[in-house]
Amino acid sequence: MTMVFANLEVEDELVADINTTPLVDVMLVLLIIFLITIPVVIQSVPVQLPKESNAPTQTRPENIVLAVDKEGGVYWNNQIIDERGLLARLKVVAVKQPQPEIHIRGDKDGRYEFVGRIVFACQRAGIRKLGFITEPSARDGARREG
Repeated sequence: MTMVFANLEVEDELVADINTTPLVDVMLVLLIIFLITIPVVIQSVPVQLPKESNAPTQTRPENIVLAVDKEGGVYWNNQIIDERGLLARLKVVAVKQPQPEIHIRGDKDGRYEFVGRIVFACQRAGIRKLGFITEPSARDGARREG
């Protein structure tokens, strides 16, 4: 009885090639999943968003500047005023022709509620033109200089 032994040295060699077939299969499956799910995620309600316009305000004598500090104090052209006095003055201004613009300057550390009260008072008085004064961002300043 003769026994044949295989060459053991040949079988013990390591295969240095990386099998990329499973990796490609997984990538193709992920690609198909993303192609199917992305259109579902992107759909939204069609609305017309306002365009950004960063025009500097033209300060005219008839414009009224209302400032709100971080504690909620309201200032009418640099003079402090209470809520009742504010509404009364706004009603007087609302009947002028042409109606002056109201510019609101709110402290960045103040609560939105304080500015909201002024907006509500303007609405109750019948003011049609209302604007918010803000500081230009750093990128806007760099864009103007460059």
